Amino acid sequence: MKRKAYAPQQNQFRTAIWFLLPNFIGFIVFCVGPVFFSLIISFSNWNLQQTIPFRWIGLTNFSEMLGNQEFWSYFVNTIYLMLGMPVAIAGSLCLALLLNQRLRGIVVYRTLFYLPTFTSGVALIILWKALYNPDFGVINAIINWFLETLQINRLLDAVLGATVSAPVWLQSTQNILGLDVDAVRLVKAQWGIGARDAIIIMGIWIAIGGNNMLLYLAGLSNIPKELFEAARIDGAGRWATFRYVTWHQLSPTTFFIVIMSFIGGLQGGFEQARVMTEGGPAGTTTTLTYHIYTKAFEEFQIGYASAIAWILFIFIFVLTMVYWKFGNRDLSY
Repeated sequence: MKRKAYAPQQNQFRTAIWFLLPNFIGFIVFCVGPVFFSLIISFSNWNLQQTIPFRWIGLTNFSEMLGNQEFWSYFVNTIYLMLGMPVAIAGSLCLALLLNQRLRGIVVYRTLFYLPTFTSGVALIILWKALYNPDFGVINAIINWFLETLQINRLLDAVLGATVSAPVWLQSTQNILGLDVDAVRLVKAQWGIGARDAIIIMGIWIAIGGNNMLLYLAGLSNIPKELFEAARIDGAGRWATFRYVTWHQLSPTTFFIVIMSFIGGLQGGFEQARVMTEGGPAGTTTTLTYHIYTKAFEEFQIGYASAIAWILFIFIFVLTMVYWKFGNRDLSY
């Protein structure tokens, strides 16, 4: 007697489709739909204030934006805030190497370093805003204590005829590169430490013990022990072992981290600008994402804001593809 045949694959596929349909509809309605809608509306002059009649204007938004000095200043701000990315990645690697040691209670240390990641981003930003306060912030209190205790200003005044003081952080337009406020150029008077540098320092602190550290820890745990034993037999020291074994085996992890950090950097800066500085002082912390927000929800220029969003997408897509093409040639999988 023949056994009853199992339900056809087609019936299983239909059942799976019914289960996936609600999620698929939500993805179309709330993700794909708005994305294509923003592309269409970027070719219009849509203004929520209705001060001008709605009409299609083609590539006018894009041409005006690319010819606007304001847009390029905010683009430079976005790139500037990514200067801390190499430091954060290197710090995550160093921390992962330290936490990969077989020590008693190492799990506790891993938990403590990763714990701030569970805190809300806005809460961390508010905390750092208080730390950066030039009047009662902890950071300036420590700097002033060192200046007074070590009598650094007295020494500088005697040698160079000048003194130093604690930065005003979020209230200053100065930066370590000396970028001008109104134009993309270097100005000697703008050299110093200001709001942009404060955001970079905060970002490095947040990123070092975050997800990149976990990725490097996972990568370190996957390196075959035989490679370390072979290097030790060949007489390789710690640096040679790290350079030719550890770093080489971590190349796929580093490749992924760099790509994700790069994409996140171009898309980032909104929370910091919104909570800490509101884009100031003088627009020095306004990034492209915050610029999109102000154009769309403060000035109500939806068409123009959509054009900025798509230009940002093109930047991210092109640069990511270039790095993907030329950055993975020497990876070790």
